[in-house]
Amino acid sequence: MNSEQLRKIRRDLHQIPELGFKEFKTQQYLLNLIQHLPQDHLQIKIWKTGIIVKLSGTAARKTIGYRADIDGLPIQERTSYDFQSLHDGAMHACGHDIHMTIAFGVLSYFSKTQPTDNLVFIFQPAEEGPGGAKPMIESEVLKEWWPDEIIALHIAPEYPVGTIATREGLLFANTSELFIDFKGKGGHAAYPHTANDMVVAASHFVTQLQTIVSRNINPLDSGVVTVGVIQGGTKQNIIADTARLEGTMRSLSIESMNRMKQRVESLAKGIEIGFDCEITIDYGSNYCQVYNHSLQTKEFMTFTTNSSANLIICKEAMTGEDFGYFLEEIPGFMFWLGVSSDYGLHDARLNPQEGAITFAVNHLTQFFEWKATV
Repeated sequence: MNSEQLRKIRRDLHQIPELGFKEFKTQQYLLNLIQHLPQDHLQIKIWKTGIIVKLSGTAARKTIGYRADIDGLPIQERTSYDFQSLHDGAMHACGHDIHMTIAFGVLSYFSKTQPTDNLVFIFQPAEEGPGGAKPMIESEVLKEWWPDEIIALHIAPEYPVGTIATREGLLFANTSELFIDFKGKGGHAAYPHTANDMVVAASHFVTQLQTIVSRNINPLDSGVVTVGVIQGGTKQNIIADTARLEGTMRSLSIESMNRMKQRVESLAKGIEIGFDCEITIDYGSNYCQVYNHSLQTKEFMTFTTNSSANLIICKEAMTGEDFGYFLEEIPGFMFWLGVSSDYGLHDARLNPQEGAITFAVNHLTQFFEWKATV
């Protein structure tokens, strides 16, 4: 496919972002594209709102998987694009429109030029939540076309187009959502002694959470506890009987993640006693670390070093990605793809440069062809 065709697909997808397991328009759009490709060595399976496509190789020694996530985020777009999201309150602010377009570009190439090894393209829903990778791995649909190795990418706004960044071992952190509900007793603002104020209780708890990383995690390790949402109260002169905190926790080790959860629960018990309230904790979606397997990562880095791409051996990041569940079961790796955006991931103004799409399609098709010869 040429650059103009790929650009049109990306822009079409950018206009129809959908949240996890609700990617109905996205799925249909992709199916329409795939069904117009040559079908002689191509098979399609549906899993929920995702799609799995197998291309049979001419002399397959193995099956190589390539995963692209397809969901959007609940963000109101604020770009200057003339192809902005048509779905109010939803946006592809993490680059999944780019991810899908690249995957389709590679798929399109190998539908016309039959690969040597089998290729399985996995268009996975719900990466942003509640998490599509784990149930997809456990499904009978994927098990029928189980890959021997697997690859994925994620756009990197901070790197220029033409740059690939990755590393052996830990690439992305362990992550956990955090939802905390407070239940007390409401009342009139003029009579605080007759109520148990959950805005005050929640505020104290937010402050205490900040001590977890600084005082309970090994300083040679890393951790993050962030509260992104505080909800409580209905009017300025009413004492709130409920409050809610929403946040995220991230760590570079499973041990630190377990320790952070233990401390959240211990601090919550103290708040319950101190403010005479009830607290419930929900960890929501938990994503394991993205840990790149050495053999496959080295192979890709060797190929990339000898290509026109600029390879960077990057540091691990606190980013969360449910692709880690694939890597727990299947050898493989993930890499960052430079897209030269002025704004970062999950920003309503994210503007990745579309030249990265053609670059990535060319790089991956060449890599798959090279890989079949080594």
